[in-house]
Amino acid sequence: MDEPIISVENLTVVLGGNPVLRELTLTVSPGEIVAVVGPNGSGKSTLLRTLAGLQPASGGEVRVFGAPPVDDAAFWRGVAHLGDEPAWYPGLTAGEHLELMAAVHPRPRMDVGTALEEFALVERADAVPLNLSTGQRQRLALAATLLRPSALLLLDEPERGLDRGFRGRLAELLAAYRDEGGTVVMATHDSGLAAHGRLVSPAGMAA
Repeated sequence: MDEPIISVENLTVVLGGNPVLRELTLTVSPGEIVAVVGPNGSGKSTLLRTLAGLQPASGGEVRVFGAPPVDDAAFWRGVAHLGDEPAWYPGLTAGEHLELMAAVHPRPRMDVGTALEEFALVERADAVPLNLSTGQRQRLALAATLLRPSALLLLDEPERGLDRGFRGRLAELLAAYRDEGGTVVMATHDSGLAAHGRLVSPAGMAA
């Protein structure tokens, strides 16, 4: 039996004196899509940041690829994280942002042209991100995240700003990533997107 990609036992996170996560337990196997669901403030984003090594745990144990997550280059070689909208480089177009991402990774999952097509950005490739709509910028952020090689995707509300049609396309792209052997953990409010994965509540119980 394959070792779990993620193993969380009795995780507690306290922020500003308030417990955000309490004794959460979660196991994610290779090739799974897990949808973390729940209302705003229930700890979904905090869980993802903890899995990404960006938020220290107050108690319990978190292991990703068999070791505690650490915000360093070795960890990020296998993990791609999309949280808040990234800080875009001033003056670089959407296409140039993807070219930069492809250039710094020796084996990108797709070439820039394919990424522009998959994320419906071909006609906006020469626009700078600040001139894109909210949905177009989200598609650009997703394109950059899925272009780079990884074995684990951590996505915080990837549906943010997307229209209904592209939300369905995103579900297909994540399924293709899983079929290639990748694992996905995403926090989402979108019931259609969540339906493509195993549902988990912030309390670590099956939803």
